[in-house]
Amino acid sequence: MVETRELRYFVAVAEELHFGRAAQRLAMAQPPLSRAIQQLERRLGVVLLHRTTRSIALTEAGSVLLREARAALDAVEAAERRTRRAADRPGVVLATKAGASSELLSKLLDAYAAEPGAVTVEVLLCGPGEQEGLLRDGRADVALLHRPFDTTAGFDTEDLHTEQQVLVLPAGHPLAYRPHMSLAEVSALTDLPLPRWPRRDGSYPDGPGPQVRDHTQLAQLIALGRTCAIMPESVRTQLRNDHAIVPVPDAPAVTTVIAWPPHSRSKAVADLVRTAMRL
Repeated sequence: MVETRELRYFVAVAEELHFGRAAQRLAMAQPPLSRAIQQLERRLGVVLLHRTTRSIALTEAGSVLLREARAALDAVEAAERRTRRAADRPGVVLATKAGASSELLSKLLDAYAAEPGAVTVEVLLCGPGEQEGLLRDGRADVALLHRPFDTTAGFDTEDLHTEQQVLVLPAGHPLAYRPHMSLAEVSALTDLPLPRWPRRDGSYPDGPGPQVRDHTQLAQLIALGRTCAIMPESVRTQLRNDHAIVPVPDAPAVTTVIAWPPHSRSKAVADLVRTAMRL
């Protein structure tokens, strides 16, 4: 049986590819770290690292273990977080992208609150793509994700709602009166360049469009005529008089799903999912 401690040691060595740096990162001496990795290789019966006097490289087996070890350690950390949170404040934490599925979220919370035995639902409003990380590392128990933009791999999910996408642009813009537009036409707009959202590392892709962090900022930039955006059709309920929409038929449909860890045994999460499926 591989121990969690051994997995942490191996991940440090595999990421640093240097025993000295890995030992420093783990706040331990290098000889016992080397012995621990050798013991892990003997226990698994495989070679994890190619070692020379000058360098270290992962074998194919080592690459597999690195991927699996990261997932296993994340799961352990998530279990610890959820356990401590359950003791401190019983309830369910739901993560959702700020400004997305607002109407659906409101209906879900109201419907669940009316259920017998309902517990407190804490809502974490986050930036694009952050719900997945919150759910994986245990800071959230359940999340609303949006395919094809969010990854649902590794979660149990139920589809809740599928909708088409529309172009949101300033009211009064000449294109606001078009019956529809294509993705190619939207991408070619020079006076309304598409916005740039941050990557997971916080950096922004290159391009002429403005950098945006949230939907509130995006809505204001659209109203000011600085950008446009392709968004799910349900955004209609949040638009102001200084916005207009045009259908984009060839944009991929967006499906809102409710997702939770497959190992979850929480009755509250199960009840929340069942409530969502009845909406």
